Amino acid sequence: MGARARELRVSDEAPHFTWGNELDVRFADVEAVFIRKDPPFDRAYLYTTLMLERVRGRTVLVNDPRGLRDANEKLYTLHFSEHMPKTLVSADRARIFDFLQNQIGGHGVIKPLDGAGGSGVLRLEIGDSNARSIVDVITHEGARLAMTQEYMPDVRKGDKRVLLLDGKLLGAINRVPRADDVRSNIHAGGVVERSEVTPNENAIIAAMAPRLVQDGLVFVGLDFIGERLTEVNVTSPTGIQELSRHIGRDVAVDVIAHAERKAQELNPLIKSIPPHS
Repeated sequence: MGARARELRVSDEAPHFTWGNELDVRFADVEAVFIRKDPPFDRAYLYTTLMLERVRGRTVLVNDPRGLRDANEKLYTLHFSEHMPKTLVSADRARIFDFLQNQIGGHGVIKPLDGAGGSGVLRLEIGDSNARSIVDVITHEGARLAMTQEYMPDVRKGDKRVLLLDGKLLGAINRVPRADDVRSNIHAGGVVERSEVTPNENAIIAAMAPRLVQDGLVFVGLDFIGERLTEVNVTSPTGIQELSRHIGRDVAVDVIAHAERKAQELNPLIKSIPPHS
């Protein structure tokens, strides 16, 4: 199993990356593979994870392909539902509106299960003449499941992105939404602030870590609003550059160093790599 690859050089200055020569590589001959793709998790992505299964135990895989297949970024959060806002997953309009009116006070947020960067996240309110149309659009008129959650007023203070490496805290940033938008994603114009993890959030991370490690989800982004868990991002968690700028240290070094250590554990014959400065 292999792939056509290109050399890549990255920089903090523009242009932020440049491509080098193309080459053919065998997955079994490289030390690590970082799987990075924005949702949706499509058929091409599925086939990539299935091919990478062939090198489990010989090549470091971040994140594990089996974990990626199992961990839809919205649904995987339900493993930790006790730490979430009130949530319903359904394609049924009647059930969604019953939940909205009788469970979450008439104010909610609805989102597709395969979106990224805030795409498709919409405010849902009883009495809004657009509400039924919104539900029909997001569920494709009842054909696709969607996630409806109670609206968390603390989102106006920010949506916290917490980055984890092998179940351990790397750091956190806070993404504050524009005044005219319910979404706080960086892609949607959210303003990034430095943030700290609260004791309650630390306790939630500690409770989640064993399951994340078990599922091979090494590099993960958790989203918190008002100390409630809203998403577990595993395919392409963003925020490491913003975190690095706010704390004055390149946090990506920690991720690469972790992959190097794991590669040496898998293959002790790999030449020892000097530690990063």
